Amino acid sequence: MRARAALVAALAVLALGCTPAPVPPAPQVDGVRIVEREQAGERGQALTVASRALGRETPVRVLLPRGWTRGSGPWPVLYLLHGCCGAGHLGWVDEGGAERLTAGLPAIVVVPEGGRVGFYSDWVRGPKWETFHIEELIPLIEAEFGAGPDRAIAGLSMGGLGAMVYAARHPGLFRAAASFSGVLDTTGDRSGVRRLLQQNGEDAAALWGEPDGQAWDEHNPALLAGRLGGVPLYVSCGDGRPGPLDPPGATADFEAALLSQATVFAERARAAGAEITTDFYGAGTHTWPYWERALERALPMLRAAMGA
Repeated sequence: MRARAALVAALAVLALGCTPAPVPPAPQVDGVRIVEREQAGERGQALTVASRALGRETPVRVLLPRGWTRGSGPWPVLYLLHGCCGAGHLGWVDEGGAERLTAGLPAIVVVPEGGRVGFYSDWVRGPKWETFHIEELIPLIEAEFGAGPDRAIAGLSMGGLGAMVYAARHPGLFRAAASFSGVLDTTGDRSGVRRLLQQNGEDAAALWGEPDGQAWDEHNPALLAGRLGGVPLYVSCGDGRPGPLDPPGATADFEAALLSQATVFAERARAAGAEITTDFYGAGTHTWPYWERALERALPMLRAAMGA
């Protein structure tokens, strides 16, 4: 019996010695934390993030590069911003080909939620999307996934505004920026933005205040273009006529107005010394096939700027 007890004790000690060390908890960043995580396809993680700036939880999709493991890095990062009024951030994954187009990209791809009509801004009265993305999400992605300082940002429509505004308002934070059919000059279209807000159940003055307020200028890419000297930029837009990627029977839409805005922005950015590539491709509507193609065309420049 004494021998058996000694054997049991010895096996217990041996078992304790072989127990794997517990996995340390993921780093926490002040004001933001991951509250839920699900695998989404081979490379994706669907995160639910609690944000102090927003005062609620919000989804973020992350696409990890081949070879990524916890503790690896630093990795370059591409942020993709969505447009207004539609599928939200998952549009880039479900309709925009983001996972396929970045399959060979040695960089982390982050697709955050930006609100139905959030306009990538801290509202005068409402959510603080800019604070969430810049001050909370970027540090969280660095701490959780090993992201480094080499970042690029791209967006469509409302997200095109977000990409250029973030790059201009936070110098040095992004190595490059791209806009696809972006809202790039609100000087003469303040009524259009206000109408979008109202159509989506928001107070039109809650975003940037009254139309003559300074906040409008502070979030107008065309007026911020002077801050983008030396930053590689990519700007693409169609002219609203049905084009080669439209289905039979398609009709013209409002893309032509965005082309006018893109032209003004490009001229001012070029005058400021920005390294700008434009693709004003003629016929083409404000639809996903053109934005998917635009991302594919912009990726070589974005990849080079990130050093990926």
